[in-house]
Order: sequence, then C-alpha cells, then structure tokens
Amino acid sequence: MTSFPPDVVAAILHHMNDDHTDDNLTIARAFVDPAATAATMTDLDTEGGTWDVVVDGGTRTQTVPWPGPVVERADVRRAVVALHDAAVERLGLPAPEAH
Repeated sequence: MTSFPPDVVAAILHHMNDDHTDDNLTIARAFVDPAATAATMTDLDTEGGTWDVVVDGGTRTQTVPWPGPVVERADVRRAVVALHDAAVERLGLPAPEAH
C-alpha cells in the first residue's frame, strides 16, 4: 500500500464528499451493504478507497479495492469512475450519461 500526500488525500475527500455524495452512497450500497443510507469517503491509498457507511443507524468503516491500478493522483479519478460504473451495473441502475 502506498499513500498519497495528505494534501492530495484531503482534496480528493473534499471533492468526493461535497460533490459526489450520491456516488459515495451508490458505491457503498454495491460493495458494502445494500441497506446503506449514507456514505462518506474517509481515506484512500493506492489499494482502494475507504468509506464510513451508515446502516441501520450504525456506522462501519470499509475499504473497497480499486478495480484497476492506482499509482498517481490522476489514477484516482479513473478508479473512482470505474468503481462507480461497476456499482451502477451491480445494482442494476441506469448508466450515468457522463462523468
């Protein structure tokens, strides 16, 4: 596992939790628990993203592996999009129009 600099992680988390709350929940429902009612991305590294997922009033932390290699910051966006696309497919939701 390789970590990104703290400022990079903070920027990505800010973006995901401010602009992509629905995407966080879709990923959580597909890969953590279908009964999830909320999800907040709390960390990430080259291996996967970590979310705090609310289910039945309790919160659990779960890391979801990236579906492909993540080495650089730019890879994170591609990995999140691929993870979201896989989540949409797994849940049988309509495909998003554009990322």
